[in-house]
Amino acid sequence: MKQAEKLLNLRRREMVETLQRYGIVNRRVLDAFLEVRRELFLEGDAADSAYIDSAYPIGFGQTISQPYTVAFMTALLVERCSSGRVLEIGTGSGYQAAILDALGYSVFTVERIFELYERAEKLFARLGLNIACRFGDGTLGWLDKAPFDGIMVTAGAPKEPESLLRQLAENGCLVIPVGGNDSQQMTVFLREGNDFKREVFQHFVFVPLVGREGWNDTVF
Repeated sequence: MKQAEKLLNLRRREMVETLQRYGIVNRRVLDAFLEVRRELFLEGDAADSAYIDSAYPIGFGQTISQPYTVAFMTALLVERCSSGRVLEIGTGSGYQAAILDALGYSVFTVERIFELYERAEKLFARLGLNIACRFGDGTLGWLDKAPFDGIMVTAGAPKEPESLLRQLAENGCLVIPVGGNDSQQMTVFLREGNDFKREVFQHFVFVPLVGREGWNDTVF
């Protein structure tokens, strides 16, 4: 093993130890973070910053979320939906989708920025990941592939999109940050028939969820 690869592996283990100190204790989630090489989802010299616990720009006004944020959302999903079909809204770098794939989910992901969609689709193919990727308005979900056992939204929404709620399977869960431009509260919706139980958690800051049932892109 090359020295550079050994160093990255060490940094990845240190990142997971940091997640544990921050309260991420789900072993499945931690193992997925050990498995997925975050540096592959950053381009060029940015790979040197792959295991710093902070968000990083990936172009087009988007970011790859900090590891803690990804882990927090993933743990919320895993604890309520341990297996099945999961839809991710906001492919971005592809890192979150790869984490979900490592957890054994059947993963579908939607990206509204064509360049990021194209980049992620090529990366998934190169890594041999069986992730279905689609270009389009994520606020509308992926109706042809519904229902989903879990839906994860990796952008801040002014409110929960009705299309996503309708595409949840019975007992399915939607994990989504909801709030204003400056801060959003991580929120989980659990489907029980035609009703949805709501759980709220701590605040985070995400890029805006733009689309027909999200923010209007002319605002940003």
